[in-house]
Amino acid sequence: MLQNNITSSTDKISAPRNKTLTLKESEKNRLKKRLIQLESKANIESITNSTIIGDMQDVVSLFPDSFVDLLFLDPPYNLNKSFKGQKFKLQTAEKYEALLEGWLKPLLRLLKPAASIYICGDWRSAGAISNLAGKFFQIQNRITWEREKGRGAKNNWKNCSEDIWFCTMSKEYKFNVNAVKVRRKVIAPYRDMFKKPKDWTESSDGNYRLTSPSNLWNDITVPFWSMPENTEHPTQKPEKLLAKIILASSDKGDLIFDPFLGSGTTSVVAKKLDRQYLGIERELDYCLIAEKRLKLAAKEKRIQGFENGIFRERNS
Repeated sequence: MLQNNITSSTDKISAPRNKTLTLKESEKNRLKKRLIQLESKANIESITNSTIIGDMQDVVSLFPDSFVDLLFLDPPYNLNKSFKGQKFKLQTAEKYEALLEGWLKPLLRLLKPAASIYICGDWRSAGAISNLAGKFFQIQNRITWEREKGRGAKNNWKNCSEDIWFCTMSKEYKFNVNAVKVRRKVIAPYRDMFKKPKDWTESSDGNYRLTSPSNLWNDITVPFWSMPENTEHPTQKPEKLLAKIILASSDKGDLIFDPFLGSGTTSVVAKKLDRQYLGIERELDYCLIAEKRLKLAAKEKRIQGFENGIFRERNS
């Protein structure tokens, strides 16, 4: 456990409709006691359902073998960016691929034979991820999801999409297709010869059809200030996105591992969906945010855009 105290400026006062999750000074030391700082070899029981603070490559060397059912890998992207005092500089594709391989290799021994792996990246890293995924795993698909937010560009197309590479350790893996079907409005409500709905449902809520999920996701809302899941993390993944991945590629009780945890979305969604979880994050503030979200998830299991086992279209 961590020992030193945390001090900072006074608590922030937010606008009435701003639901961004922040930390109060009175919470920090209490939440800090929930974190784990590994200094020696660990067994599965001692790290399950935990947030570990530290550098990923140092920490995973202390983990046991073959215990992860689903790996969600969301490393720093290959672009110029700085936050929390860290600077990431755009590198050549070759250098980024080497960096990515350095992160990925220590994780291989942690995966079960039937584990699934999801690797996040943008268009610049597509080649590097493809090369490494093909080297270590079986590539099943590449998901592209629309980030409806994004900076405008005067001399280029607006960049508002990201990729997630879906890989597996072998040909034997889980994919629960019925758990991730999407509820869509029916545009052409065809009826059969008995005038009954043909492959769609009629309800007081409107006409809809449950459709099989594709690798193009345009129903994801990036967290923003009026959403309870929003935090101050600059690259936070939406809970709905993780819900799709976790429901499709794991069962209740499986262990979901995120070695670049950030503000904790992967662990939070795993907990809400009755999975085991484990995350590593090097920044203390983000670890504390993750623990606060996990504490709230014990009482509030709602995931925006996912109700009664059904994924809804964006803003529906």
